[in-house]
Amino acid sequence: MSFFTDIASEMLYPVTPIFLAVSLSASMTIIGIAEGLAEVTASLFKAYFGRLSDRIKKRSLFVILGYTLSSIVKPLPGLIPNISTVLAFRVVDRLGKGIRSAPRDALLASYVSNDSGRIFGFHRGMDTLGAAFGPIAALIILYFYPGEYVLIFLLAIIPSFFSVFLTFFVRDKFIDVKKRGQEKYFEFLFKTPVEYKIFLILYTIFSIANSSDVFLILKLRHDSGSEMTAILGYITYNIVYASFSFPAGIISDKYSKKLVFTTGLLVFTVVYFGFGLVSNPILLFLCFGLYGVYSAFTEGISKAWISDLIPDKDRGSAIGLVNMLSGLGVMFGSFLSGVLWDQFGSTVPFICSASIALFVYLLFMTLRRFR
Repeated sequence: MSFFTDIASEMLYPVTPIFLAVSLSASMTIIGIAEGLAEVTASLFKAYFGRLSDRIKKRSLFVILGYTLSSIVKPLPGLIPNISTVLAFRVVDRLGKGIRSAPRDALLASYVSNDSGRIFGFHRGMDTLGAAFGPIAALIILYFYPGEYVLIFLLAIIPSFFSVFLTFFVRDKFIDVKKRGQEKYFEFLFKTPVEYKIFLILYTIFSIANSSDVFLILKLRHDSGSEMTAILGYITYNIVYASFSFPAGIISDKYSKKLVFTTGLLVFTVVYFGFGLVSNPILLFLCFGLYGVYSAFTEGISKAWISDLIPDKDRGSAIGLVNMLSGLGVMFGSFLSGVLWDQFGSTVPFICSASIALFVYLLFMTLRRFR
């Protein structure tokens, strides 16, 4: 299901900022605002629907609704190609992600048996394998139909259909089936371990540095002068991400979630310093590939780490809250990166992001609770 969804989504993700910048003449600030609004939409709903799935004991319902909503808006910019339509597409697409993400991750966690890293790593690997196939499909279309971005939006509906079809085979599995009281949303937070609270704070701070990946795509396109190179860089990133996700999950189960996660933060720091200081397209291309190691070491591992800390009855809420706050951080970071790029060039936003990431890494390594 995630494999087919990401084929459709990632056909469009690297193409959308280029479509905005080249075909619709949007500024970096506009692109940053679009990505920020999309992320904050997803983030706010991740928290709400994660909590709701815990309360009503139904997670598959939100999986079906979320994937369906994201699928039906895929062709919208192809039908009506303007900035407003692209913005609406990104927001509604992320709304669907917000509805499904936390319930889906909580459902995955319900199948854990001392192997949360393996389960989330495998899921991220399949998800990201689709994310590698999607840009390849977009690249093939652009090769035969140069500049036909509209066609890509229209064809993305095909893999979306298979994803929606598969959602109807998802079944709920709750470990704790007792009825819940009507406690307020944040009451569960007071019962969570200190490690979760610290992780929540530090991950939110880091999210400000982790602005939208479209800036990496646009940087590579700018310095290489080639749309194909930019999309190939993103494909390489996803291939590396998919390849490393499952092994990273296994390593995290065997040794430490913290070890793998913080290594990912360190890799992020190196990559963003590279994008800020380097203009050679070959080196930037290599940095994009290395960025896949960061994602493999953090995306699935963070959810596995939370699943180890939080009982089943509150996992949707806990994962949703982390996603909400980190999404708000990404929104702010994306907007700020767009403004800084327009005002000072590409170097400043990347250096700022790398510095914040390094600060968070040092906090993780020095705080006694995580030693």
